Amino acid sequence: MSVDVRIDQGRLSRFLRLRGGVVERSLAARARRVVAIAKAEAPGSMPDYIDFRIVEGAKGLEAVITCDHPATRYVLDGTRPHIILPRRAKALRFDVGGDIVFAQLVRHPGTRPNNFMTRALRQGR
Repeated sequence: MSVDVRIDQGRLSRFLRLRGGVVERSLAARARRVVAIAKAEAPGSMPDYIDFRIVEGAKGLEAVITCDHPATRYVLDGTRPHIILPRRAKALRFDVGGDIVFAQLVRHPGTRPNNFMTRALRQGR
């Protein structure tokens, strides 16, 4: 008695790439791990803006991790020293140690880059 087994590579790869299939579940688990690391590394309120989605890419399924916070670029790339001027008022108002302080301009020293997304991708592999 003989048995023939035929493996159709096209059908097998389509089966693996199906939505809700093995590959998508594995990819989603890895993306959730990266998002958790990114949320732990992100400063301030940025963790609330980090999320992921699974999309169809040119070579199959891809996980896209995004941070939609308005200041994301400034945190990732850092900023150079700059001057901050008031927009609608004549002075800037700050609370310093319980005292209210007014200033006509502020010389901001800039910020160092904090590339928390790249660190999360590397750690979450």
